[in-house]
Amino acid sequence: MDGVMATQTGRGGPLTQNEVAMGLREALSQGITKGANQAAQTDGYYKNSLIRIPFPQDVQRVEKTLRSIGLGSEVDKFVMTLNRGAEDAAKSAVPIFISAIKQLTFSDVWNILRGEKDAATQFLKRTTTSQLTTAFRPVIKNSLDKVNATRYYADLVNRYNQIPLVQKANPDLEAYATQKAIDGLFTLVAQEEANIRENPIARTTELLRRVFGSNQ
Repeated sequence: MDGVMATQTGRGGPLTQNEVAMGLREALSQGITKGANQAAQTDGYYKNSLIRIPFPQDVQRVEKTLRSIGLGSEVDKFVMTLNRGAEDAAKSAVPIFISAIKQLTFSDVWNILRGEKDAATQFLKRTTTSQLTTAFRPVIKNSLDKVNATRYYADLVNRYNQIPLVQKANPDLEAYATQKAIDGLFTLVAQEEANIRENPIARTTELLRRVFGSNQ
């Protein structure tokens, strides 16, 4: 934010504390909804290099070995279904985010307005990650099952584990996918937060323009 005075006076007269709080809540709600909608679209994760969920890093030896024995297409199918699961689950995060936004105190508001360009995103991480993980994991599980990612993963790992002399692998796919899906959402929310702070065109209402307006 380009200075506290801009948020105190804005354009069109002084802002009340309530207006400042409302403006921030509105901005966060806008960014979260847009970010979650982006993630929830087909290819929202899969074709976005910033949030695309790769083969689990701690077992990338599995991916490398499977590709080396001609199973690259099966690996690619698994990665796509992994991302489809995340896309299917992404919309479930919005109510949790919105609930946290409604509970913002005025002290929280000022800390966010005077903070770094991702201060609101960091606030949401601190206040919602535990709840998101609890709520998201069963959704992710259902999503992964629905798009057959769980089956593809089990098939791939089983085939890998049958290779002589390899170190056996079987990490928790649901925990991995849940964490990556949540990380991706926060990445998109941070982008939208930065955009609203820095780009006047992104401030779609008069209240947003006043709260986030600077001496531009």
